[in-house]
Amino acid sequence: MSILDFANAFFSDGTHWHGYDGIPTRVTEHVGYTLEALGLSAAIGLPVGLVTGHYGRGGNVLALIATAGRALPTFGLLVLLTMLLGFGMAPVMIPLVVLAVPPILVTTYEAVRSVDPSPVDAARGMGMRETDIMLRVELPQSLPLILGGLRTAAVQIVSTATIAAYVGFGGLGRYIIDGLYQRDYEKVVGGATLVAGLALVTLAVFWAAGRLTVSAGVRRSARA
Repeated sequence: MSILDFANAFFSDGTHWHGYDGIPTRVTEHVGYTLEALGLSAAIGLPVGLVTGHYGRGGNVLALIATAGRALPTFGLLVLLTMLLGFGMAPVMIPLVVLAVPPILVTTYEAVRSVDPSPVDAARGMGMRETDIMLRVELPQSLPLILGGLRTAAVQIVSTATIAAYVGFGGLGRYIIDGLYQRDYEKVVGGATLVAGLALVTLAVFWAAGRLTVSAGVRRSARA
C-alpha cells in the first residue's frame, strides 16, 4: 500500500472519528498542548525581547540563548526531565517552551531594533514614558515581524507536541506512537497527516491575524 492508501484507510474508518481515541478528541488535546506552550513561551519571550530591543542591549546574549535553545534535543530533554521530575505535564511543557522561546525572543528583539527611530525620538520629545513608547510606538511598528516569530514558534510546537504521547499523554502523537507499537501504519500515516494539516492551519491563522491586527501602512513598510 502507498502512503495515500494508508491515509485514505485511516480517515475513511468511522471508528477513528468517535470516542476517547477519536480524531476530534486528539486534535483538541494537541491544540491544547500547543496553546499552553505557546502562551508560556510568549509570556517569556515577548517582554524580554521588547525591553532588550527598546534599550538596544543584550543582543549577543539573546543570540547565545537562541543558539543554545535550538541545539538542545527536545526528545532527550523530555526523557531527562521525566527521569528527574516524574511523569506529568511539566516534562512535556519545558522542552516545548525551550524550543519556542528563541524564535520569539530573537525576532521580537530584531523587530524592535528595526523600527524607524524618527517616531520614537518624536514620542520621547513629547515626554512619553519609555513604557508607552514601547507599547504605543515600537510595538505597532514591529508587529509584523513579531507575529512572524510567534508563527515560527507555533508551527514548531505543533510539529513537536507529539512527544507528549511518549510519556502517556494524548494528542496526535498518540496515533504515531501507538501505530508504531502496533505496526498499524494506517495510524502512523494518519497521525502524521493530521500534524501536517494542523501546521498548515496554524500558518493560516497567523496570516489572518496579521491581516486583522496590522495596519495596511505597516504591512507596506514591512514589505519594503
